[in-house]
Amino acid sequence: MSIRENLETVEKNIQAACDRAGRDRSEVTLIAVSKTKPVSDIREAMDCGITVFGENKVQEIRDKTEEIKEPLNWHMIGHLQTNKVKYLPGKVCMIHSVDKMSLAEEIEKQAAKHDLVMDVLCEVNMAGEDSKFGLSPEKAPDFVKSIAAFPHIRVRGLMTIAPYTDDPETNRPYFKALKKMLDDINSENIEGLHLDTLSMGMTGDYEVAIEEGATFVRVGTGIFGERNYNI
Repeated sequence: MSIRENLETVEKNIQAACDRAGRDRSEVTLIAVSKTKPVSDIREAMDCGITVFGENKVQEIRDKTEEIKEPLNWHMIGHLQTNKVKYLPGKVCMIHSVDKMSLAEEIEKQAAKHDLVMDVLCEVNMAGEDSKFGLSPEKAPDFVKSIAAFPHIRVRGLMTIAPYTDDPETNRPYFKALKKMLDDINSENIEGLHLDTLSMGMTGDYEVAIEEGATFVRVGTGIFGERNYNI
């Protein structure tokens, strides 16, 4: 299957999930996860109208934005080390993986240097997996509120990476709980804090995530095919 054919399938699935949930298609943004994939693949997706791409590594974002000069929306969706934050202002429109105060403080510092406000999501480890980064569900709301006061950070919402599974239904409770967390934080009417973004759902479970309120779905393999991690 070509990237174009894969994108057509993903688009049909997104529309079907929106229809089932009674949602408008415009509420869901597809992030094409281009990690480990060559620029030629990204250009193929661009030719199909894709403008939003997600990367896991800062170095890949730097390399690809050097080569691709067209105005795209790049999202940093992978684990982020504090010493790499300085390379992101002006290159990415959102960081999805904020889960530590030290990281938030560094984003604040670097965004201030560039005189910009960085949109971020707080990553929550909804399933409590040892292999995953992210805040515990118990600590996440207080963390969101504490960094919302930073002048150069705009907390837009929450992100989670659900467990890898052959049955997407098993991840529905995690997506439902993340949506409830977002609604509960918003219900407190904290000044300057309004969460409008839920980044959840990947190739194996994005339809369920959309049914439970995802506004960003991160699809890589479903668009670009299997990854070769040996490159």
